[in-house]
Amino acid sequence: ENIADLGGVTLAYGALVRSLQGKPEPAKIDGYNWKQRFFLGWAQVWRANITDAARRRLVEVDPHSPAHFRINAVLGQFKPFEQAWCPDGKGAMLVPDSERVVIW
Repeated sequence: ENIADLGGVTLAYGALVRSLQGKPEPAKIDGYNWKQRFFLGWAQVWRANITDAARRRLVEVDPHSPAHFRINAVLGQFKPFEQAWCPDGKGAMLVPDSERVVIW
């Protein structure tokens, strides 16, 4: 699932970048640029508010990664996320370049 998530976010981000080519830079909304808003949207898709007990239960029975991994583990691998949110290359969830998985 994590590989599929990384592939999906890669394709979606690439499609967004291509759709914006040749157009003016979109305005910031609530202080966020278009790149940051893309990643906020990704996080909102997977966010969850569950108890620790429920999370443990899901780990035992659900073949999918917990929601927070579907957000943090995937985006921490994705260079455009780093460029949007951590342009200095420093961020707790970022995976070092030498350890990143690249899909396509």
